[in-house]
Amino acid sequence: MDPDERYIEESKLGQAMNAMNTHYPDAVRVEPINRHTLAVIVDNEPGVLARISGMFSGRGYNIESLTVSETEVARHISRITIVTTGTDAVIQQIKAQLDRLVPVHRVVDLTLQGGSLERELCLVKVAGTGEHRTESLTLAAAFGAKTLDATLNSFVFEVTGTTEEIDRFIGLMTVIGLVEISRTGIAAMGRGSEAM
Repeated sequence: MDPDERYIEESKLGQAMNAMNTHYPDAVRVEPINRHTLAVIVDNEPGVLARISGMFSGRGYNIESLTVSETEVARHISRITIVTTGTDAVIQQIKAQLDRLVPVHRVVDLTLQGGSLERELCLVKVAGTGEHRTESLTLAAAFGAKTLDATLNSFVFEVTGTTEEIDRFIGLMTVIGLVEISRTGIAAMGRGSEAM
């Protein structure tokens, strides 16, 4: 091999090595993680909730909120409202796997329907005297909270609203003297006259 050909081969090899040893890694594709509210219609029978929650935990999915209640007594049908997060692919996978479970009749993604109504009920116990007592009553009135119990040094408020409103109310009550919280989780329904 003459020196010119050798120089060209070494040059190509050097360029290839530089391309592999770059300081900058390949760009990582980051998919957005979205919050979705799913309404699941199921038979009201023993073990249904365990199967659904087991499907989530077995695949490493998180449930942020879960509410369950029988909605059609005569037919023994319950409605489960699940709030979960994930990429679009993960949400599609969750819906497909829920749909395959035997007691599940229907899975509806209320987030994709758009304009669904979501509400949560929260009981908040606040302790305080003097100024703190007055402040807690003023804030409760501003949020439309009902006073369920009142003693000389504490209140129990019932507040209903979106998750963000509940979080704001709790945040303000934390400064005053929050003692205890009990939340129901989200109940959701699509707008309009049609059933899901």
